[in-house]
Amino acid sequence: MDSAVIVVGAGPTGLMLAGELRLAGVPVVVLERLAEPTGQSRALGLTVRTMEIFDQRGLLPRLGDVQTNPMGHFGGLLVDFTMLDSPHRTAHGIPQGRTESMLGAWAVELGADIRRGHEVTGITPDAYGVDVDVRGPDGPRRLRASYVVGCDGGRSTVRKLAGFDFPGTAGTLEMLLADVKDCEIEPNPFGRRLPRGIAMSAPLGDGVHRVILREHGAPVRSEPAEFADVAAAWQRITGQDISDATPVWASSFSDAGRLASTYRRGRVLLAGDAAHIHLPAGGQGMNVGIQDAVNLGWKLAAVAAGWAPPGLLDTYHRERHPVGERLLMNTRAQGLLFLGGDEVQPLRDVLGELIAQPDVARHLAHMVTGLEIRYETGPGDHPLLGRRLPHQELVAEDDRKTSTTELLRPARGLLLDLEGDPAARRIASGWHGRVDVFTGRAHAPAADGPFADTRALLVRPDGHVVWAAPAGGELPRALHRWFGAPR
Repeated sequence: MDSAVIVVGAGPTGLMLAGELRLAGVPVVVLERLAEPTGQSRALGLTVRTMEIFDQRGLLPRLGDVQTNPMGHFGGLLVDFTMLDSPHRTAHGIPQGRTESMLGAWAVELGADIRRGHEVTGITPDAYGVDVDVRGPDGPRRLRASYVVGCDGGRSTVRKLAGFDFPGTAGTLEMLLADVKDCEIEPNPFGRRLPRGIAMSAPLGDGVHRVILREHGAPVRSEPAEFADVAAAWQRITGQDISDATPVWASSFSDAGRLASTYRRGRVLLAGDAAHIHLPAGGQGMNVGIQDAVNLGWKLAAVAAGWAPPGLLDTYHRERHPVGERLLMNTRAQGLLFLGGDEVQPLRDVLGELIAQPDVARHLAHMVTGLEIRYETGPGDHPLLGRRLPHQELVAEDDRKTSTTELLRPARGLLLDLEGDPAARRIASGWHGRVDVFTGRAHAPAADGPFADTRALLVRPDGHVVWAAPAGGELPRALHRWFGAPR
């Protein structure tokens, strides 16, 4: 074997997955077709759940100064995010390239082998591993790994070579995008509705502006747009001539929506845009890909290490495919609201009234920020079961202060013993090395907070709760289900 895992694609999803695998000590090779990063940045922000994940891995300081916004939107209708149960808010103005650079440096520090200029040309799985044909700077060669994960984008080579179905809908409308400098453009991040189309603009810093536009009636082109196409459409819609501006890059995208029918075929798996494409409404795509990687990473690492319980790797598809379905659903709905013409205005008006209701605003905010997710994790009716572990300040037995976020940094399982239960600690000791144990208490817990009346919690490396006391089932059963047989 050349590596336990080969990850194809060095975008945010692939790099996050590489880092997660290396945290668990699993050898990983990342193959990237491009010799150098393009510098293009379709994504510009991080959702609340991604901010939490980066914080749980200690990555937020690496991003430097991050601007956050207490407001978000659903289909262009403003939604108040301040009611969210998280210390974080949506971050904006973070180019995708900055996120990639940070994740790449982190993965390399952990020991990931990232090979740029290496294009995958063939994949041959068998019962024991996967042969990967690669064309690189030194010519063609064949690599072998136990597993291959396609994180290579919407036109995924891995998805095509491995024969994954990719059903969905073709694009019916097109949007143009460009980053430009040496011009003045009035900021309008939520867009202006004009007779000939919709125009959005936002400053990115260093004199660069992003413009995104939708021209009514424009056909969906087969090739990415050039800057001249963007400038001409911008003038037709807004009346402003930006043709003399300096383009940083330009492209186009459509409202096509597709979802792989399965995220796993034997020893080949998909994550990120390779598994799902959609209208980039609300900036969810890159973020959902990063969250795919965090869900998959520890499970694939458990298989590679030999302690995974039966069926653990199959839970990746079972848990993340429904997330992909809801991603396509909500982005389609947002597309209708935001990009539809005057005929959709009554619907916008009605939804605008509904969003004024706190429960509706909270529901939509949880949907687009990744906080609504609840996995099936076994018996019990504790409100945290299946959900992400919320941030909580903690005080250990020795009065040392920490938090749930800090305790997840090693990317191992975690037993939170909040009432000093020696029986729970004794049971968990059989999984030493896979499950860390913390004994202490919540610092100033709210009477109605997430930890109210909670004696203990078992948490997966991805931060989701799989057992709770009381009303959370049996601890040994949960440990066996998620962390295999004891040592």
